[in-house]
Amino acid sequence: MKKFLAAICAAGLLMTGCGSQKEISDDKKTFTYGTMAYGVAMENVVTNPHESYSGWSTLRYGVGETLFKFNENMQLEPWLAESFEQVDDFTVKIKINDAAKFSNGKKVDGLAVKKCLEALIANHDRAPKDLKISSIEADGQFVTIKSSEKVPALLNYLSDPYGCIIDVDSGVENKIVVGTGAYKAVKVTDTQIELVANENYWGNVKPKLDKIVVKSITDGDTLTMAMQNGELDAVQGLPYSSLKLFGDGYKISQTNTSRVYQAAFNFKTPELQDLNVRKAISMAIDKENFCKVLLNGNGTPAVGAFPANLSFGGDKVHAEKFNLDGAKKLLADSGWTDSDGDGFVDKDGKNLELRWLTYTSRQELPLLAEAAQASLKQIGVKLDVNATDNYKTFLKNGDYDIFAKAIVTAPTGDPEYYFTSHIVSGAVDNAGFYDSAEISALENELHNTFGAEKRSELAIKMSQQILDDCALIYASHLRMSFVMKPNIEGFKAHPSDYYEITAELDKK
Repeated sequence: MKKFLAAICAAGLLMTGCGSQKEISDDKKTFTYGTMAYGVAMENVVTNPHESYSGWSTLRYGVGETLFKFNENMQLEPWLAESFEQVDDFTVKIKINDAAKFSNGKKVDGLAVKKCLEALIANHDRAPKDLKISSIEADGQFVTIKSSEKVPALLNYLSDPYGCIIDVDSGVENKIVVGTGAYKAVKVTDTQIELVANENYWGNVKPKLDKIVVKSITDGDTLTMAMQNGELDAVQGLPYSSLKLFGDGYKISQTNTSRVYQAAFNFKTPELQDLNVRKAISMAIDKENFCKVLLNGNGTPAVGAFPANLSFGGDKVHAEKFNLDGAKKLLADSGWTDSDGDGFVDKDGKNLELRWLTYTSRQELPLLAEAAQASLKQIGVKLDVNATDNYKTFLKNGDYDIFAKAIVTAPTGDPEYYFTSHIVSGAVDNAGFYDSAEISALENELHNTFGAEKRSELAIKMSQQILDDCALIYASHLRMSFVMKPNIEGFKAHPSDYYEITAELDKK
C-alpha cells in the first residue's frame, strides 16, 4: 500500500508532494490556474512591481491595482484614483478614492502613493525614463506629480503594471508585497504563487474564492494533459494544436492583443548593417503561413508593432511583402551569391551565417525560429537557432545577430511606451542597438504632443520609419485564449494582457 501511494504521488503532473495536493483539494473554494506566462524567463517571479517585469504578476494575479486601468477599448478609467486634474503641461493632480485601502487594512492616501511612486522611480529600470517625475507632493487624498518635461501619456504610464500601488512601509518579505487587490499572496516561488482572499478588499465586488494557486507550466504537453485530467480549473498558453481538444465541456475566452512576435536585427553585426541584407531577410519570412499553419490561425500577420484595431495600428503602414525571388536579388545586389554551390550565399569566401536568439517560454517563438530557419535557407542564408530561457546571458555578451521576443507593444494604450522601451537609442530593450536620427526627432515631438489624434499620427510616422529601415521584423500579433472548466465565471481575456484574476472570478 505504501508503494502504491508513493507511485501515485510520483505520477501527479503538478504535485510537489502528496501533502501539497491535499492542501489544494481541501474544502476551501480553490481556483487552480496553469499558465505559460509566469516564470524566471519572463522576469516576473516576485510580486514587487518595482522589480523588472514583476508588476505583471502583481496585476495579473489580483495582488495589486494601479491608479487608472484600461477598459476593453484600451481607454483609461479611474481605479484607485477617483479623478484627476491636468494643472499644466508638467503637472497633474490626482485624487485617491477615499475607500481604497491596502490588504493590511491601511488606508491608501496621497502620502502612501507618494512613497510608492518614489520607490518605483528609485528602483525600476524603465519607469524613471517613462515618467520623468521631478517631484511628488501629498496632501490628504491628493497627490500632485510634476514632471521635468512634458509627459502627455503620464496617466497611461502610471497604468503600466509597474504602477501598482503597494505599501512600501510594509516592505517585501519572501517576495511578497502588500497591495490593494482582491487577493493577497501568501507564498511565492519561481514556479508557483499561492493567494488567499483579501478580507480588507475595498472594491464594490468582494472576492468570491478562498484560495488561488497559480502554477507555472512551461511545457505545452504537460499543460494540456493537466487541463484534460481535471487538475486545473483554467489555463493560459495552451499549444495551438491543443485548443481543438477543448470544445464541448469547456469554456474559452479569446481576444486580440497588442502582443507582437518580433525579431530585432543586431546593428553591431557587420553583415546586418547593409539595408539590402536586412530587407532580404524580412522579405523571406512568410508571415501568412506562420500564422495559418504553425499558429493554427491563432495569430494575425503583423505589418508593424501595433495591431490594426488601434488608431495607430499596422493597417496604416506598409512593409516588404513575402518575396523569395526579390530577397535573392537584393542579396545578389550586395554581392552575396552562392559561388561554391553549397546552397548558401557567400562573399569574400565567407557564408552569410547568422545567429538567431530566442527563448522557449513563449511557445510561438521556437515556431517562429523554425519557420525563419527554413525560409532563410531558401534564399541561401544559414540560420543557427539558439532557443533558451537563459537568453539574457547571450544578450549581455552580444552572442546573437537577430533576437526574437514577444512584447506587448501598447500595454498603456499609448504608442510611446513601445518606442521609448524598445526603439529609441539607449532604450532598455533596444536589443538591436538601432539608432535613427529621424526616430529621435519624431519621439521628441511625440513626447511633447498632447491629444490622441496627433499622437497617433506621429506614431504612424515612427512605425513607418522603422519599417523603411528594416530595423525589426514583425511576424504576428497574438490572439490570446483562456480555456476553463464550465463552472468558472468571471475569467475573461483582456486586450491589455492584464487583469486576469479579479474579484469577479468565481467557481460555481
